[in-house]
Amino acid sequence: MDKLRAKVAKWPYSAISVLAGISAFCTYTSMYAFRKGFAAGTFSGEQYLHVDYKVWLVIAQVIGYTLSKFYGIKFIAELKPGQRAKSIFVLIGVAWAALLLFAVIPAPFNIICLFINGFPLGMIWGLVFSYLEGRRSTEFMAAVLSISLIFASGFVKTIARSVRDSLHISEYSMPFITGAIFVLPLVFFVFCLELMPPPTPEDIAQRTKRAPMDAAERQAFLKRFLPGIILTLVIYVLLTIMRDVRDNFEVEIWASLGNKDNTIYTKIDTIISVIVLVAISLLILVKKNLRAFGLIHLMIIAGCLLITIATVLFELNMITPFNWMVMAGLGLYLGYVPYNAIFFERMIASFHYRSNVGFLIYVSDSMGYLGSVTILLVKELGRPNISWAAFFKEGVLVVGIIGGICAILSLIYFLQSARKSNKSDERQNELNILTV
Repeated sequence: MDKLRAKVAKWPYSAISVLAGISAFCTYTSMYAFRKGFAAGTFSGEQYLHVDYKVWLVIAQVIGYTLSKFYGIKFIAELKPGQRAKSIFVLIGVAWAALLLFAVIPAPFNIICLFINGFPLGMIWGLVFSYLEGRRSTEFMAAVLSISLIFASGFVKTIARSVRDSLHISEYSMPFITGAIFVLPLVFFVFCLELMPPPTPEDIAQRTKRAPMDAAERQAFLKRFLPGIILTLVIYVLLTIMRDVRDNFEVEIWASLGNKDNTIYTKIDTIISVIVLVAISLLILVKKNLRAFGLIHLMIIAGCLLITIATVLFELNMITPFNWMVMAGLGLYLGYVPYNAIFFERMIASFHYRSNVGFLIYVSDSMGYLGSVTILLVKELGRPNISWAAFFKEGVLVVGIIGGICAILSLIYFLQSARKSNKSDERQNELNILTV
């Protein structure tokens, strides 16, 4: 492996970036096959304790995923590079075994299997992203990886439903079989990620050295940027909730809108993926970190504005359900994807703070998925008769308005913080000169 990695290190920098971006995208897409295969089913007519069976499955998996994010704050922040590949294989192996148990254990007892499935998968994003962070081309690689957040869900649902229909298997066996299709691709693309050489001196000079963080360093970081992080968490929690609703109940939302086309998920997600990929990739052209950080805020604000406009137009019957779902989905992901890819990358680089992106992503994700499971319970127990389409429509409107306001306040805070930091550095330089 070391010899192969040394050979790859001699490749042109752009070629290494392309290899890493594609490998990360394919690795995370493969992971989705072990996570979202069950979401392609409807499990219609099944209820337990007056709650829809599929909702129980989603809640169980999201609870596992949420707890994983809390554990991941420590696990990912302290992770050493040599542990990444082994961790990915072990965690996804456990998740796949849980899907096998889901297929053989009768309902409703198999609900616990989705909890077991969700916990290990919650740490895969941080493991994959750790291969990419702290490099001059992180925007490009992270953009390619982040498209899996949009593309993979619809793609896996399409594969899962095709597997179910062609092999005539039950919706309980469907998730395990869907995962089996992606085992070999997963192994291959993780191997490709392992070929990535470490960041170059030029990478470190431009993007700040990335390193594991102990508990004291994590607390100091949160204290330093607390107001901005609180605003970030508010936006991210809202985006995660509605992105998760769209992800888990897209089949039901489209059914409420009158659609029966099994390929529509992939069609829409492909359109969104291309637009978001281009938007994020273009930030690689912006060398000044603080300027790029500001542009990322503007992208998030634009996403919130698009959600609001699209939902109002749809409510007034001025656009079709298809156009609304495209625009609302695009707005959600224009806001959501930067937080998972480049927001914290450029934040660290802007303030030259020795840390790592994984820690910040998992702080955000832990809060985001806690909010997601809470809203699922509130909806199912407090408003069980509202359709998923109506619930989604109300939810994205809240995201668009509140998220947009918080994003504007976040931009103001970080710009002011950067000015204060620069003035402090200038004063320190003056003192150093006087001392000399």
